[in-house]
Amino acid sequence: MPVDSNAFRLLVFDWDGTLMDSIGTIVACTLAAVRELGLAEVPEETIRGTIGLGLRETVDVLSPGCGDEMLGRILESYRKHWAATYRDMPLLFAGTGEMLRDLAAEGYLLAVATGKSRRGLDYALEQTGLREIFHATRTADEACSKPHPQMLLDILEDLRVAPREAVMIGDTTYDLEMARSARMAAVGVCSGGHGREELERLAPLACLSQVIELAPWLAQRAAVTA
Repeated sequence: MPVDSNAFRLLVFDWDGTLMDSIGTIVACTLAAVRELGLAEVPEETIRGTIGLGLRETVDVLSPGCGDEMLGRILESYRKHWAATYRDMPLLFAGTGEMLRDLAAEGYLLAVATGKSRRGLDYALEQTGLREIFHATRTADEACSKPHPQMLLDILEDLRVAPREAVMIGDTTYDLEMARSARMAAVGVCSGGHGREELERLAPLACLSQVIELAPWLAQRAAVTA
């Protein structure tokens, strides 16, 4: 376990835009699906703003009022383009894998709470070789979409960790709102869907430029609170 008694025990990470540099490929894949189906063009900024939500919630923003039949067509088209063209393009942000392994070696519990599907997250965990270092994961297939706190509450219960002992690390306001609703601390990362100004409005403990700044931030915090 981390040496300092005031240190967090559990670090919960968002995936896309926080650990993996995937925002651009998600936007491109979404546009490919929209164009294939002849739907109204969606601004890239709007698409970026939905990343982190569940699939149903995302489609509600991109194609308001669409029924179940169109929802199915959109999801089918997106998954087809993702598997054929985009799935292997995103990479972890530089240094992220090493940082996560170091944090695990220090005794932190690590978890993922993501708007990805279970199939998508499992593929990414295999692709990056990180499956074994996470003690718990939750996806939008298994819990209410962010910013609902269910993902975090499930993880806390599974790992028997109190909210005050955990911190959520994410790149969107959905992550920070989810943490607030779960009575957890949060750290913003300015590498993904939402900008620093949006994140800072929710008063996270810190707003880091990249997730690899988390390890020195944790060490500094532990030193100050010791």
